Amino acid sequence: MDNVNASVDFFERQFQRQVRDADFALNPFETLALPWLRGDVLDLGCGLGNLAVAAARAGCRVTAIDASPTAVARLREVAGAEGLSIDADEADLAACAIARDYDTIVAIGLLMFFPGQRARALLADVLAHVRPGGRVVLNVLVEGTTYLGMFTRGAHYLFGRDELTARVPGWTVHASRHDVFPAPQGTVKVFHTLIAARPTAGAGCT
Repeated sequence: MDNVNASVDFFERQFQRQVRDADFALNPFETLALPWLRGDVLDLGCGLGNLAVAAARAGCRVTAIDASPTAVARLREVAGAEGLSIDADEADLAACAIARDYDTIVAIGLLMFFPGQRARALLADVLAHVRPGGRVVLNVLVEGTTYLGMFTRGAHYLFGRDELTARVPGWTVHASRHDVFPAPQGTVKVFHTLIAARPTAGAGCT
């Protein structure tokens, strides 16, 4: 999985810098997500765990998974120091499967860092493990190939502008927005963030 490892290495270096600088602020996508998290939460590709920590402080039970040793070590340290309900695990996200259902599953800035087949399969795995009435928080890149060009060619997937929404028919959409940021070579990168609730049992199929 050398292609995927290139992005893992990139973020490992970034997380090391953030730990040195004590930069633990929520990013805009995490800030949007936080009020919607509840119950038993899976934070898939949790990064430094800033959202996982905030969710646990708010009373959620959090399982946080990332491929970065620095991120997982930092999260375990904070959880232990504060007695937070966080289970932080290091895993190869290119191969892992979700083992059980959750009230909320979060995948922010993760799915686009895999080849298309794996990105779509992991998205399907996420959606399949949200409990009836539970919520999903998804954030993917929908424009910005020059940004993805920093990583190995073929190791990423540019989602369609409304591809996430199309994958949750019958779900209640709480938030759907596109955010634009500067990207290399004078271009932009556009992210789609979707927050949606799975129908409760008996409310119809997905």
